[in-house]
Amino acid sequence: VLRHEEFEEGCKASCNGPYDGKWSKTMVGYGPEDDHFVAELTYNYGIGEYRLGNDFLGITLVSSQAVSNAKKMGWPLKEVTSGVFETEAPGGYKFYLEDKEQLKQDPVWKVTLGVSNLQKSVNYWSGLLGMKIYEKDEEKQRALLGYADNQCKLELKAVGGAVDHGTAFGRIAFSCAKDELPSIEALMQKENQKILTPLVSLDTPGKATVQVVILADPDGHEICFVGDEAFRELSQVDPRGDKLLDDAMAADKSDKWFAEHNMKKVSA
Repeated sequence: VLRHEEFEEGCKASCNGPYDGKWSKTMVGYGPEDDHFVAELTYNYGIGEYRLGNDFLGITLVSSQAVSNAKKMGWPLKEVTSGVFETEAPGGYKFYLEDKEQLKQDPVWKVTLGVSNLQKSVNYWSGLLGMKIYEKDEEKQRALLGYADNQCKLELKAVGGAVDHGTAFGRIAFSCAKDELPSIEALMQKENQKILTPLVSLDTPGKATVQVVILADPDGHEICFVGDEAFRELSQVDPRGDKLLDDAMAADKSDKWFAEHNMKKVSA
């Protein structure tokens, strides 16, 4: 756990999806956000479950330790190819664990998103957003892209039809120089591409105010570009992160409250 934050109302950039109540976010990863892929886990207090779509197809980790941990815990593993195991996190999200020694940098190797038209998506992510194409396999209808050799990669994989985002509303975020944000926004306007949130400042109580612009690719995948200078201040590892998360979970009596009132949390 790198940091944990609680919010009393919905985010104006829809960081917690289209939900307007109390929510929290917990950043988890193998190292600081400056040089590691980090997952942002959002929890909406009044939502009991989400319907998953085919937009997010999984995270691939290179870590024999993760495979060993899963086996020790009796966590279900399915070997999908030699040395690669599929497993499922609570809520249904897929993880793929490669049974190899953990990489010295970030063991998160790639994140896979479903797309409806591979070439159209590659044109967007590479041609407009400037990602390098590392691999492209027309037969398997997949492509691997990234901004740097030593960073987590983005895999685009055709799903053979329309992309369904379900109700969980994930997004991918990148940091870049704050001065680049207006030009990213201007390029998307010029190319008639979708801008979900024009350049806006987001406050985190007691922490830095960051600027973001949020886009949508041809399949509606949300992409957030964040001004790096303020983000570096905001994203400092909080040594209290574990305790803050534990305290928040202990204080969350929502399950008990709904049970006492003979109600169920909302299914999104």
